[in-house]
Amino acid sequence: MSESNASGKSGAKILVGTASWSDPGFIERWYPKKMPAGDRLPWYAQHFDLVEVNSTFYSVPEPRMVERWCAVTPDGFTFDVKLHQLFSLHSTRAKLLPPDLQDRVETDAKGNVKPTRDTQETVLKTFLRAMAIFRNAGRMGVLLLQLSPAFSPRKHELSELEPLIEMLNGYELAIEFRNRNWAIGDQLQSTVDFVRKHRAIFVNVDAPASDHFTVMPADVDEVTNSNVAYLRLHGRNAKAYITGKTVAARFDYDYNGREIAEVAERSRKLAKEAREVHVIFNNNNLDYAPRAALRLRKALGQMVKTPAETLELF
Repeated sequence: MSESNASGKSGAKILVGTASWSDPGFIERWYPKKMPAGDRLPWYAQHFDLVEVNSTFYSVPEPRMVERWCAVTPDGFTFDVKLHQLFSLHSTRAKLLPPDLQDRVETDAKGNVKPTRDTQETVLKTFLRAMAIFRNAGRMGVLLLQLSPAFSPRKHELSELEPLIEMLNGYELAIEFRNRNWAIGDQLQSTVDFVRKHRAIFVNVDAPASDHFTVMPADVDEVTNSNVAYLRLHGRNAKAYITGKTVAARFDYDYNGREIAEVAERSRKLAKEAREVHVIFNNNNLDYAPRAALRLRKALGQMVKTPAETLELF
């Protein structure tokens, strides 16, 4: 098992992990061959203290499944959980809701859910039932709201997020903007001030150098909540990010040693202003993410366990 965590100068914990633990590339190239699906999470938790659950963006998690996740991970392991897409202004098909809710929500002509306050409250109640299991087990990290790129300053107001923020009172909420215009020019300060005022967590990113509206600037390092700072790493492949048709294609990037050193320095900088820093690798093509995350842990001076299959080299 890994040593607990590297610290910033303030004693902050820097937790490192990946977005999901079950991407196809991980299974093919990182986990031991033929490892049963049920053994992957405990094996992952031997190498990392943190994971970001992404499956919850597409479906509300079953309580029994969350109970299993908690049972197979050690004390001190943390789950950051992505909120369902219904809350992030993405079009959401009714079939992505729990079966007992599908017939109770309003839909438009295309079969997409109308995201009314009542609908959000109903779905959130079910969602938070599963989150309570994480919390009771001491495994709850933050809830991640990953907004649609369509949520732009030209068409939307930050105040539209307030009802959800209110409903999540008592949870740490991280907000990832996916429209660049929220984080450039004069708008950046207004955005950060709003997030800070609501004690939410501004998600900083590592992303390609591009002015495309879907690519957030990578030179923003904001800590808006002294409990947790958040850094998500999307890789630096601009063409793939903008034109990729699949998640693996969009975030197809393998960080080199110099870049990992930069990320380590950035993580330490954030650690000066927050009690915990959550660093998530989302460059999830092949096994790039877990290998980069392990290299970052080493760069931060954290003891890491060598994946078993690499021992065959010696």
